[in-house]
Amino acid sequence: MSFSLPEYHAPNFSLSRFQSLPQVRFLPAPKDGVAPDGYHATTIFPEYFHVDGQWLLAQESRMDCVAVLKSGHIETVEFRNLKAGDLVALGRSEDGSEGVYVHPDGFSPTGEENKETFSFRQGRSRETAYSKDYDFLYELLRHERDHGHILWVMGPACAFDADSRAAFATLIRGGFVHGLLAGNALATHDLEAGYLHTALGQDIYTQESLPNGHYHHIDTINAVRLAGSIPAFLDSGAVKDGIIYECVKKGVPFVLAGSIRDDGPLPEVYADVYAAQDAMRAEVRKATTVICMASALHTIATGNMTPSYRVVDGVVRPLYFYSVDVSEFAVNKLRDRGSLAVRTLVTNAQDFIVHVSRGVAQ
Repeated sequence: MSFSLPEYHAPNFSLSRFQSLPQVRFLPAPKDGVAPDGYHATTIFPEYFHVDGQWLLAQESRMDCVAVLKSGHIETVEFRNLKAGDLVALGRSEDGSEGVYVHPDGFSPTGEENKETFSFRQGRSRETAYSKDYDFLYELLRHERDHGHILWVMGPACAFDADSRAAFATLIRGGFVHGLLAGNALATHDLEAGYLHTALGQDIYTQESLPNGHYHHIDTINAVRLAGSIPAFLDSGAVKDGIIYECVKKGVPFVLAGSIRDDGPLPEVYADVYAAQDAMRAEVRKATTVICMASALHTIATGNMTPSYRVVDGVVRPLYFYSVDVSEFAVNKLRDRGSLAVRTLVTNAQDFIVHVSRGVAQ
């Protein structure tokens, strides 16, 4: 089975309905971090701005930001990063009537109008059969390994099991991981697993709780802090396998975003929430496929900064976004927060990792 990306169908701005549409208006930001009244808030979809007789595509986007005109280009800027005087696009309409046109159907296949309007089991739930989804994902990952950038978002449950740790390590060695977003817990329990063979004090194979096991994760953090950094801890030989070990060994960047409940934390954890967001977004900007597993908060955070498209070498292509969780609530909450392009799988994340590792190797 050969994989090919769907073709993007840009709006035909030569059509008569676009000819009479106005230019988009811009007003300067009144002060740092503040947009002018009537600002246009960006979405996850391709957006075009009518400027000097041309419709300019925002080359990258994220929801709930503003569009700023800089040197003849449209840049998507977070409110907190606005500078006084930045020219901010205005308009609350998305149909071009205020010079802003949002294009959500650029990747839609032809013939959609023939689909039935009423049919059963169109949602995604624990009853859904995901065989077709897995087959597509295997092909996608093989393609993206060589032609894209695969970003993974992981919760700590992904490190609780010996098989899932080993499976994800295999994915890293195989070139299927180009970046990792997580929190203090994922890295801590993965390192704990390599250091003490437990995760939160439970044996990673038998899940048996060990005596004084509740000390293990903080003992691990303490040992890493004594070493000064995760790479220094690994260089000591204390851990010789696992997710973080393979990331460091292969040079895969990871961002560990801190939270209010963190123990320790590990030295590499971002304590400043906006510094963490900036670091996460730097990785998201490179991503063409994002796979989020077993972390509702990190998944929603990543989803809120991920558009539905990416412009690569001047070509608009889809950005694939997956949310994997055993909870229907968790995957549906992401869609409720505006990430409408997400593909959801309701399944155990540990089993998912093992399936994917085996599937891409076939």
